[in-house]
Amino acid sequence: MLTLIDTHAHLYSHKFDNDRPDMVRRAIASGVNRMYLPNIDAASIDAMLALEAQFPDHCFAMMGLHPSSVQPDTVEQELALVEHWLGQRRWAGVGETGIDLYWDKSTLEIQKIAFARQIEWAKDLDLPIIIHSRESNEECLELVANGQDGRLRGIFHCFSGSVEQARRMIDLGFMLGIGGTLTYPKSELPEVLRHIPLEYIVLETDAPYLPPAPHRGKRNESAYVRLVAEMLSEVKVLPLSEIARKTTENALRMFPQAAAGV
Repeated sequence: MLTLIDTHAHLYSHKFDNDRPDMVRRAIASGVNRMYLPNIDAASIDAMLALEAQFPDHCFAMMGLHPSSVQPDTVEQELALVEHWLGQRRWAGVGETGIDLYWDKSTLEIQKIAFARQIEWAKDLDLPIIIHSRESNEECLELVANGQDGRLRGIFHCFSGSVEQARRMIDLGFMLGIGGTLTYPKSELPEVLRHIPLEYIVLETDAPYLPPAPHRGKRNESAYVRLVAEMLSEVKVLPLSEIARKTTENALRMFPQAAAGV
C-alpha cells in the first residue's frame, strides 16, 4: 500500500462531528498514515487536542493564529494564548499563520504584526511555520525574507502562485503545500509545478475545504490526498509510488520532531 501524508487538515472542524473517528480511520486505511492539524484560534484548540489524543500515532497538532482570526480587539489576547500554549509542550509546527487579503484587507497591518511574531516563535522553538498566503504571496514573501536568518523553515500552504514566486519560496527554505486545487480544470498549478522539483512539494487537503475535482461541492477529507497525489503523478510524469515516496520523505523532513514521536 502507498504511504501518504496530509500535511494540512482541519479534521477537528464541526463538519466532521458526525463521523470524525470513521473519517480518520478511512484515511489510515487508504494509506494516509499522518495528518497534521493546524490551529485556527482559541476556539479550535480543545477540539484539535482531543482529536490528537484520540489518534496520537496519526494526528499531530500545531499551534498558531490564523490570519482571518486577527482582529484589532482580540489579537493580543489570541497571540498571548498561542505563546502560552507553545510553551506547554512540543508541537509539530507553528500555524497556521500568514496573511489573508481575500476576506479583509483592512486588518493587513495587524496581520503582519501577528505573522512576524509567530515567525520569531517558530525560529526560537526550531519548528516549521505553516503559512496561509491567500492573495498575499508578495506580502508573505517580504516578511519571510525579513525574518530569515537561517533558522526559518516551513510550508507555503495551499500554494497558488507563479514559477518565480515558487522559486523564491524555495530559496527561502520553504516547501509548497499542494492540495485539491491542483485537480481543478482551470488551475494553473499543473503548468507551474512542471518547473518545480518534487523534493520541494508536500501534499495536503485543507479538509474540510477545497476538495479535489471528483468531490467538488462536498466535504473534503484526508483520504482524498491520494487524488492529489494521482494528479501530481500525471503532472510530473512519474509513477504514483514515486510521488508517494518522495512527498512522504519531504513531509517527514519538514516535521522531524513529530516524525520521531517527540
